[in-house]
Amino acid sequence: MAPFPQRRERPAARLVRIEASQFAYSPGTIAVNLGDTVTLELVSKDVVHGLFVDGYEQRISADPGQTAAMSFVANRPGMFRLRCSVTCGALHPFMVGQLHVGRNALGWRAMSLALLAALCGLWLLPLGGRPT
Repeated sequence: MAPFPQRRERPAARLVRIEASQFAYSPGTIAVNLGDTVTLELVSKDVVHGLFVDGYEQRISADPGQTAAMSFVANRPGMFRLRCSVTCGALHPFMVGQLHVGRNALGWRAMSLALLAALCGLWLLPLGGRPT
């Protein structure tokens, strides 16, 4: 299939507040556009938590009831893991989130292909409802 025309969004400043508590981030998934300047504010609700952004090598930590912040330019498209960088309890290894950088072109292409397949299926059906 031919690629969709790439429409570039203008880079913007994105501020995302992430609340950390044992053993999850809220929100767990963050989506930004390529080129955005992203500021992540980490707020710890219970114990000391950290946040490390794989692929961008950015790290912060926040004490209970405190807020820490970091900024970076989302200049690499893809999906990156957010993980706790401070041991915060027994389930610490499972405290992860996701950062999506760029548009979800794959999802739109999949929906377009499904619609095209459905239309072709209707077109191939016999008009009289009888098998040929």
